[in-house]
Amino acid sequence: MFDLILRRATLPDGRTGMDIGVREGRIAAVEKDLPGPAGEEIDATGRLVTPPFVDSHFHMDSTLSYGLPRVNRSGTLLEGIALWGELKPQLVQDAIVERALAYCDWAVARGLLAIRSHVDICDPRLLAVESLLEVKRRVAPYLDLQLVAFPQDGVLRAPGAVELLKRALDMGVDVVGGIPHFERTMADGAASVKLLCEIAAERGLLVDMHCDESDDPLSRHVETLAYETQRLGMQGRVTGSHLTSMHSMDNYYVSKLIPLMIEANLGVIANPLINITLQGRHDTYPKRRGMTRVPELMGAGLTVALGHDCVMDPWYPLGSGDMLEVAHMGLHVGQMTGYDGMLACFHAVTEAPAKLLHLDGYGLEVGCHADLVVLQAADPVEAIRTRATRLCVLRRGAVVSRCAPVEAQLSLPGRPESVSFTLPTVRATQRPSPTPPL
Repeated sequence: MFDLILRRATLPDGRTGMDIGVREGRIAAVEKDLPGPAGEEIDATGRLVTPPFVDSHFHMDSTLSYGLPRVNRSGTLLEGIALWGELKPQLVQDAIVERALAYCDWAVARGLLAIRSHVDICDPRLLAVESLLEVKRRVAPYLDLQLVAFPQDGVLRAPGAVELLKRALDMGVDVVGGIPHFERTMADGAASVKLLCEIAAERGLLVDMHCDESDDPLSRHVETLAYETQRLGMQGRVTGSHLTSMHSMDNYYVSKLIPLMIEANLGVIANPLINITLQGRHDTYPKRRGMTRVPELMGAGLTVALGHDCVMDPWYPLGSGDMLEVAHMGLHVGQMTGYDGMLACFHAVTEAPAKLLHLDGYGLEVGCHADLVVLQAADPVEAIRTRATRLCVLRRGAVVSRCAPVEAQLSLPGRPESVSFTLPTVRATQRPSPTPPL
């Protein structure tokens, strides 16, 4: 007997009419016309069912703090960093925890059940670290929160940051972070990459480094990151986040750089909402797009994810925890409106970030955790287009969030009584194949 059967699901790979049987919090069967009985049944009515969304790059210690200590008037990265520097001494643990928990509520309602959050370790009190470790403990039943020790002010530039970072790791922070382009010199930046990768290698930890979040094509710390990854035998355990300087690099240099990244099996995280907002600020016209070379990096076979980065904090006044909004912006900025490109952007907020976070039991195969999202959409492209409502979110086979379908009521002569912004049923057989011919 199954604890739950989710019936008539459409899966991201295009299979339709699939039933998903759940037993003891894990997927026990995925097949058509699954025989019962079950303790509970949910009818997906042909809608898309996917593993949960995963945000591979976020800053939860600052989320929902917009306007503290004041609004970022210029909207720039550097003013945001300055505001965070002013706010840090005023922070109290209860406020950080409550804002983070409120954001996690938003995340669950959006079907976002795994988040990698960078946490600033440059405050000698390590207040944000203590706060997010408490949040991690409290949300564990319904959300996987992975923490990165992030030296926001530069691990070599900020006094005592190396020891603070090590203390944060000793306290239970999961991943080693860095920000080499914010060090005083290019040489210091390269030295910080070497130091941080060695700390991670010694402790057997993953690395996720803010790297080259700059319009400067000569900011090339990703090259050092790839080298140190290979030197230390850490292939598949290191990620470069942002990499926005690649949007300004000449093609000749990139033709050398990408093979180095492939040798290191380097993970890549772009943050399209924030990259398009903060980069190119010194440009008049032509104005650079800001996001790294997502289609080229995907085409090279690297694992590329898209992150949210910020929600209502000193750097970004918008956001709601919606990873479909992230994918929507990513495919526009990357000019990835071909069918395969749009599917790749859906993959970049689900399976790809799950791989970078090394999440155990993620997916729709038998044996995976029964963490599932039912979307008001027929396929991944429609989900991105409409930023589909999350009708039902399950964690370990238990429903943790429900939402009514979005439908507008009309009063138009001779027209339907309502619209749901999906394709008319008359065109349902004309949807593109999930694996279109070349």
